[in-house]
Amino acid sequence: MEFVAVDTETNGRAGEACELTEVGAVLVGGGELHDRYESLVATRERLGRAIQRFTGITQEMLDDAPSPEDVLPEVGHLLRGRVMIAHSASFDRRVLRAAFARAQLEWPDPPVLCTVALARRFAPLHHHRALAPLAAALGIEVEVVHRALPDAETCARVFCALWPKLCAHAQTVAEAIAVTEPRRRRRAPRTRIPMRGVQRVDVSHLPHEPGVYLFRDGGGRVLYVGKSVSLRSRARSHFTAADGELPEWTGQAESVDYQVTASELGALVLENRLIKRERPPGNRALKRDDRFAYMRCRLDIAYPILEVASEPAPGRAVNVGPLRGRRATGELVEQLNSLFQLRHCGRVLRLRPWASAYGQMGRCLSPCLGDLDPNAYRGRLDQALGLFTGAGEGGARLLEHVDAQMRAAARERRYERAAWLRRRHERLENLLGRLGGVLRATHARSRLVLAPHPHGACRFDTFWLVAGRVADWVPARPLPPHGELRHRTHTALATAPEGRVGDPSTGAFVPPDEVDEVRIVAGWLAAHEEVPVLDLEDEPEPAALHAFVQNARASYGATAA
Repeated sequence: MEFVAVDTETNGRAGEACELTEVGAVLVGGGELHDRYESLVATRERLGRAIQRFTGITQEMLDDAPSPEDVLPEVGHLLRGRVMIAHSASFDRRVLRAAFARAQLEWPDPPVLCTVALARRFAPLHHHRALAPLAAALGIEVEVVHRALPDAETCARVFCALWPKLCAHAQTVAEAIAVTEPRRRRRAPRTRIPMRGVQRVDVSHLPHEPGVYLFRDGGGRVLYVGKSVSLRSRARSHFTAADGELPEWTGQAESVDYQVTASELGALVLENRLIKRERPPGNRALKRDDRFAYMRCRLDIAYPILEVASEPAPGRAVNVGPLRGRRATGELVEQLNSLFQLRHCGRVLRLRPWASAYGQMGRCLSPCLGDLDPNAYRGRLDQALGLFTGAGEGGARLLEHVDAQMRAAARERRYERAAWLRRRHERLENLLGRLGGVLRATHARSRLVLAPHPHGACRFDTFWLVAGRVADWVPARPLPPHGELRHRTHTALATAPEGRVGDPSTGAFVPPDEVDEVRIVAGWLAAHEEVPVLDLEDEPEPAALHAFVQNARASYGATAA
């Protein structure tokens, strides 16, 4: 057999929004590398800044790249009749199969060998199995990473290094695949309805558009609510389980209807609202995004604490986020506690006969001794929260606060404290870079958001976010006329409760039934920093609003063309 080492680069998005941006392939035979092929691939959606920095593939490079319909036939020709090799092969195979399906081309379906599985089987002492560390452990030099052809060449050389051991254990391709497959543990059978006998619901009337679909039984009761950027493809997948078993509700489904949105964010918000309204048995829990966390402070006790959680707090509270990474958010909380001498213990305050270790080091006001005025503690807490609830970016204001303390300590000739604060300043700079995004309280940042169509069409879901909540939403249509946009902006800002936004002494009030929606919207915006957003600190001037809309139209109109 001949072998083809393949590597793909993508736009970094998950699921159906994942698109191929570059493909590289190397023909391997006789332990040597032969023909090479590489090409950039144009995408429907624009690349985010993070993935451009990660791969080095810029949007300008893709603007002149050939379309998938031009690139994939050549890739299919290379793969037919050969064995595909890839590092973490399931990912590359999934990306290529999805690209072939979108281009309406036949996937050649070659046998696949994964170099990660080969290394696990034949090089078990090399515990770091990412491509570059594994290659280095096998004596292979790596100069370029995260580009398709260099990674494909590295993958081919890793395969050649492991080839003799593979031949000693397998004589055919089928045997090679068998010896590299992981040994699966037997699991207890789950109670599910088998695929046979389930009446397939007709989904042919669903469009290939973002939105929400609802499966219903014969009586019209909603069984399951789902969202997707391609309604027909996602709804069909519920009846094509790979293991031949389907969720229990599919046996009762007889019809499906849908509601189209203009964006993934619109689909997420609509799905959340419909699940809460209909309470379908097939939706047990909303999906959560574990990449983000919140720093929050619930103001319902005498000596409130800063805490880290996966969602904002309801009721009277200040929520900062979402922030990238739970561990980094926890470190930010520790830094603020030490800088402002806040409590490091839990919500329940237990009285002590002597100060805790933090109190003895001067890093806590020690309310646990029972003699501290709650107003004095709240003054320190408001000072800390005020960094994130006032105007400007909270991270920059925190660094300014530390810098001012450092200069004051130097003027007072407290040089040890000044040096300690300088080290704290350097540590905070690194930490704030890891957290990413804008460190502002969720309720202190009102915004007008244009969530774009995932396929590049010049259509948007228009959201007005006030006090962290969705004050208004115009779904699934081109941008509203300028007069309507101004009127809706004025009306949305008028709903902001006075004396709460930006005031840490009172906090913001998020009803418990809206916590999920606040988390969904804020999390999506943190993961899509490139979408058009207009800050509404004050009601924008008509000229500024007009310029914002025109820039969005020009950007996404060009993409659609």
